[in-house]
This record gives sequence, C-alpha cells and structure tokens, in this order.
Amino acid sequence: MKDTIDIRWHGRGGQGAITAAKIVAKAMFSLGYEGVAMIPTFGTERRGAPVFSSLKISRRKIYDLSPIERPDIVVVLDHVLMEEADITSGLKEGGLLVINSPCSLESYHADGRKVAVCNVTALATRAGLPAGVVNTGIIGAFARASGLAGLDLLTEVIEEEFKGRKPEANALAARLAYEHTIVGG
Repeated sequence: MKDTIDIRWHGRGGQGAITAAKIVAKAMFSLGYEGVAMIPTFGTERRGAPVFSSLKISRRKIYDLSPIERPDIVVVLDHVLMEEADITSGLKEGGLLVINSPCSLESYHADGRKVAVCNVTALATRAGLPAGVVNTGIIGAFARASGLAGLDLLTEVIEEEFKGRKPEANALAARLAYEHTIVGG
C-alpha cells in the first residue's frame, strides 16, 4: 500500500461528495493513517452546482492543504460532469476513475488508468434513499474498485454518520453498489 494517496471527489451540490469524502477519511484514520486531510472546494455553493473535495491520506502528517491537482483516484458522483469539465485532469498514469453511471464500462476510455462503473443512482433508490442521494452508494463502488478500506468498516462509519437519518438504507446503498461495481483495466 502506498504511503500517500490523493483522492479527488467530484459531484454536484446536494449529492454528498463532501460527506462521502469525510466518511472515507474517518475510515482511513481508523485504519492507522496518521495523516488524513479533507479539503472541500466550493464554486457557487448552490444545489446542483459542480463541487469537488480533495481527500489526502498519508502514513505521516499532512502539511499541504491545497486542492489535489494530481490525484491517484478520481470519484465521480454524476457521470454527466464528465461531459461538462475535464474531471480526469491530472489523474496519474495507473490511477483509478470511479464513476456513478448507467453507462457501460466500455463507454469510458481512461488511457492507462483503471475504470470502475456502477449505477449508484438506481441502487441508492432501490436501497430506500431519496432520488439523487448517491454519496453512500459511491462509497461502496469506491471500496470495491480501490480495495483501500473494507466494506464492513465503511458501512460502520456510514451508519454512525447517518445515525437518525436512515443509517440502514445508507449502508445498504453502499453494499449494493459494492456488489454491482464493474471494474476494468
């Protein structure tokens, strides 16, 4: 496992990209990563507007709190963002792209990067979450594709984060997405 992992999360305001990064940050800290820093970046700060969050994970303390420009992993909560901006900008060779999309894996070309696709939107609704709430589901897809943290740990942190706000449905969304994520080379 690498000493430092840079993950950039892209979504729209209201989808929970920042909350998803926060949940993964908590899980990684509990796995012994001493340096965990989440740096949210907001644009117009309104529902539906593009947002991204940087999550830096390291075995040592982190002093650089700037947004990630060269991520190891890019997580996309809304596949339409791929058409609106260069979401994969700076993604390292051999990096990972995780996409919430109803499209097939073959629809995405990542030029030397690993791609994972899951229709998180449909699975989150199936789990009992309101339409458009995809943050916990994308964590399941991220877990399957990256192998950085186990699904059991992540669902435990999800249930803690959403205590009193459908914790079981949120954990189920992550489990369903984990089971249905397709990972390609």
